[in-house]
Amino acid sequence: MLKDNDRIFTNLYGLNDWSLTGALSRGDWDGTSEFIFKGRDWIINEIKESGLRGRGGAGFPTGMKWSFMPKEDKDGKPHYLIVNADESEPGTCKDRDIMRHDPQKLIEGCLIAAFAMGAHTGYIYIRGEFYEEALRLEQAINEAYSSNLLGKNAAGSGWDLDLFVHRGAGAYICGEETGLIESLEGKPGRPRLKPPFPAGAGLYGCPSTVNNVETIAVVPTILRRGSSWFSSLGRPKNSGTKLFCISGHVNEPCNVEEEMGIPLRELIEKHAGGVQGGWDNLLAVIPGGSSVPVIPKSICDDVLMDFDSLVEVKSGLGTAAVIVMDKSTDIIEAIARLSHFYMHESCGQCTPCREGTGWVYRLMQRLITGDAEISDIDMLEDVVGQIEGHTICALGDAAAWPVQGLIRHFRPELEKRIRQRSKNAA
Repeated sequence: MLKDNDRIFTNLYGLNDWSLTGALSRGDWDGTSEFIFKGRDWIINEIKESGLRGRGGAGFPTGMKWSFMPKEDKDGKPHYLIVNADESEPGTCKDRDIMRHDPQKLIEGCLIAAFAMGAHTGYIYIRGEFYEEALRLEQAINEAYSSNLLGKNAAGSGWDLDLFVHRGAGAYICGEETGLIESLEGKPGRPRLKPPFPAGAGLYGCPSTVNNVETIAVVPTILRRGSSWFSSLGRPKNSGTKLFCISGHVNEPCNVEEEMGIPLRELIEKHAGGVQGGWDNLLAVIPGGSSVPVIPKSICDDVLMDFDSLVEVKSGLGTAAVIVMDKSTDIIEAIARLSHFYMHESCGQCTPCREGTGWVYRLMQRLITGDAEISDIDMLEDVVGQIEGHTICALGDAAAWPVQGLIRHFRPELEKRIRQRSKNAA
């Protein structure tokens, strides 16, 4: 269990002053200019050594991603830092609390990250529904400008940075980095083909890097306390702390910062008051937001909450949004609800996703009532396999994985419902 003195987000619940004054009292902006004086290579190496992996879902090594940005652009193009605050994954609300209660951590992280990738302009792309959070973020940025922490010679570092909040229109697809860039340019949020990757040709065709809110917000503390401190937490290749969003059939739904690799059962019982009706009443858990495969209780008993442990059980950490379902849940209807979400949020650019998600949703509706054939389960599995990996972005995968998890672990329930329907019809 994570010790209190190892917590990065010390105002996660908004119990203290969120303003710049409160942030300074908690140690934010302490020695920021000194990190920048040490140079870009030092910052990137520290982040690499820390083992920080992207907290937006993909888990790509952050320091490596920053190093892809060119040190010098022969064409003189500007570089851009883009913070993904779209947070549209069902079950996920960690970035929202960072922007509400600890916005200066994010802003300080933006300055350090922007310097590390040679950017003088940064954008925070926030989802349209986060109205109050956007206002608070703008207030925090204004405070930082007033205190010379942004703008010319930001924080006395010699580096200039202008930071802007850009509000999206509430599209899930804009959580994908190239779809976000398209939207930021004023176009429909349709993901781009890669390559070219954003580090080569991103916003306005210029070198750009897109990072998640939590990823950027932890950077100042890592540099302040040292990469060895961060890498000592968690497990090898899964180091540091992580914000977990626990919801569903638990006694005390919450956001909590914990050590990577904490057992799922310990996470739920110590922080969320346990499963309603006790652990034996657990049916299944979606461990990383709606796009990762569901896992049954038998796996939940022992699985660890980190990227690699969850991949081993054919699921994923994703955004670490833990959705708990007890035995009162209609698991087929729950997954069908997610199928409707992905059908609705598809941008329609790729045929497998545009046509496949609608087809999957309609068949899932039939499976809820059992109005299908046993062979339809195999056909559904085949179709989601044709969607997975055959689209420009990962929304196709996100639509396929929940259904694959359902068939993998709950096929007997699907067959039982079909047989029951046939029996009743006879």
